[in-house]
Amino acid sequence: MAETNDSGWAAYRPSKSVWFWSVVGSSILTMVVGFTWGGWTTAGRAGTMADLAVRQARAELISNVCVHNFVSAPDAAQNLVELKSKSSWEQDNFIEEGGWAVVAGLSKPVPDAADTCADALVSLEELPSLSEVEKSS
Repeated sequence: MAETNDSGWAAYRPSKSVWFWSVVGSSILTMVVGFTWGGWTTAGRAGTMADLAVRQARAELISNVCVHNFVSAPDAAQNLVELKSKSSWEQDNFIEEGGWAVVAGLSKPVPDAADTCADALVSLEELPSLSEVEKSS
């Protein structure tokens, strides 16, 4: 008859405290991996990300309206030359003072809209025709 060897892993019986700390350690490790590399977020962080996305979308929408208003102005070519001659920190003020970033019905200007509009206008090589602007919006 073959002898059985009961002195190995098969015979090991962990105590309750070993089980408890194994579960605690595994839970902590799972959370660390999930929040670090797994893409998990807390409710507060998700809310902050949603607010940021709404602000950026709003600024981009007003920026598109601003570009349309700027291009459709009668002296757009002259304004574009003047805008490009200004320093980067003065360009958003030029857009705001020109009134191109103003949308009827809004009580206050949308943050970052004038800056986004100025960046879009400065990147233009030449002014598109009004029909091209209407097609793209």
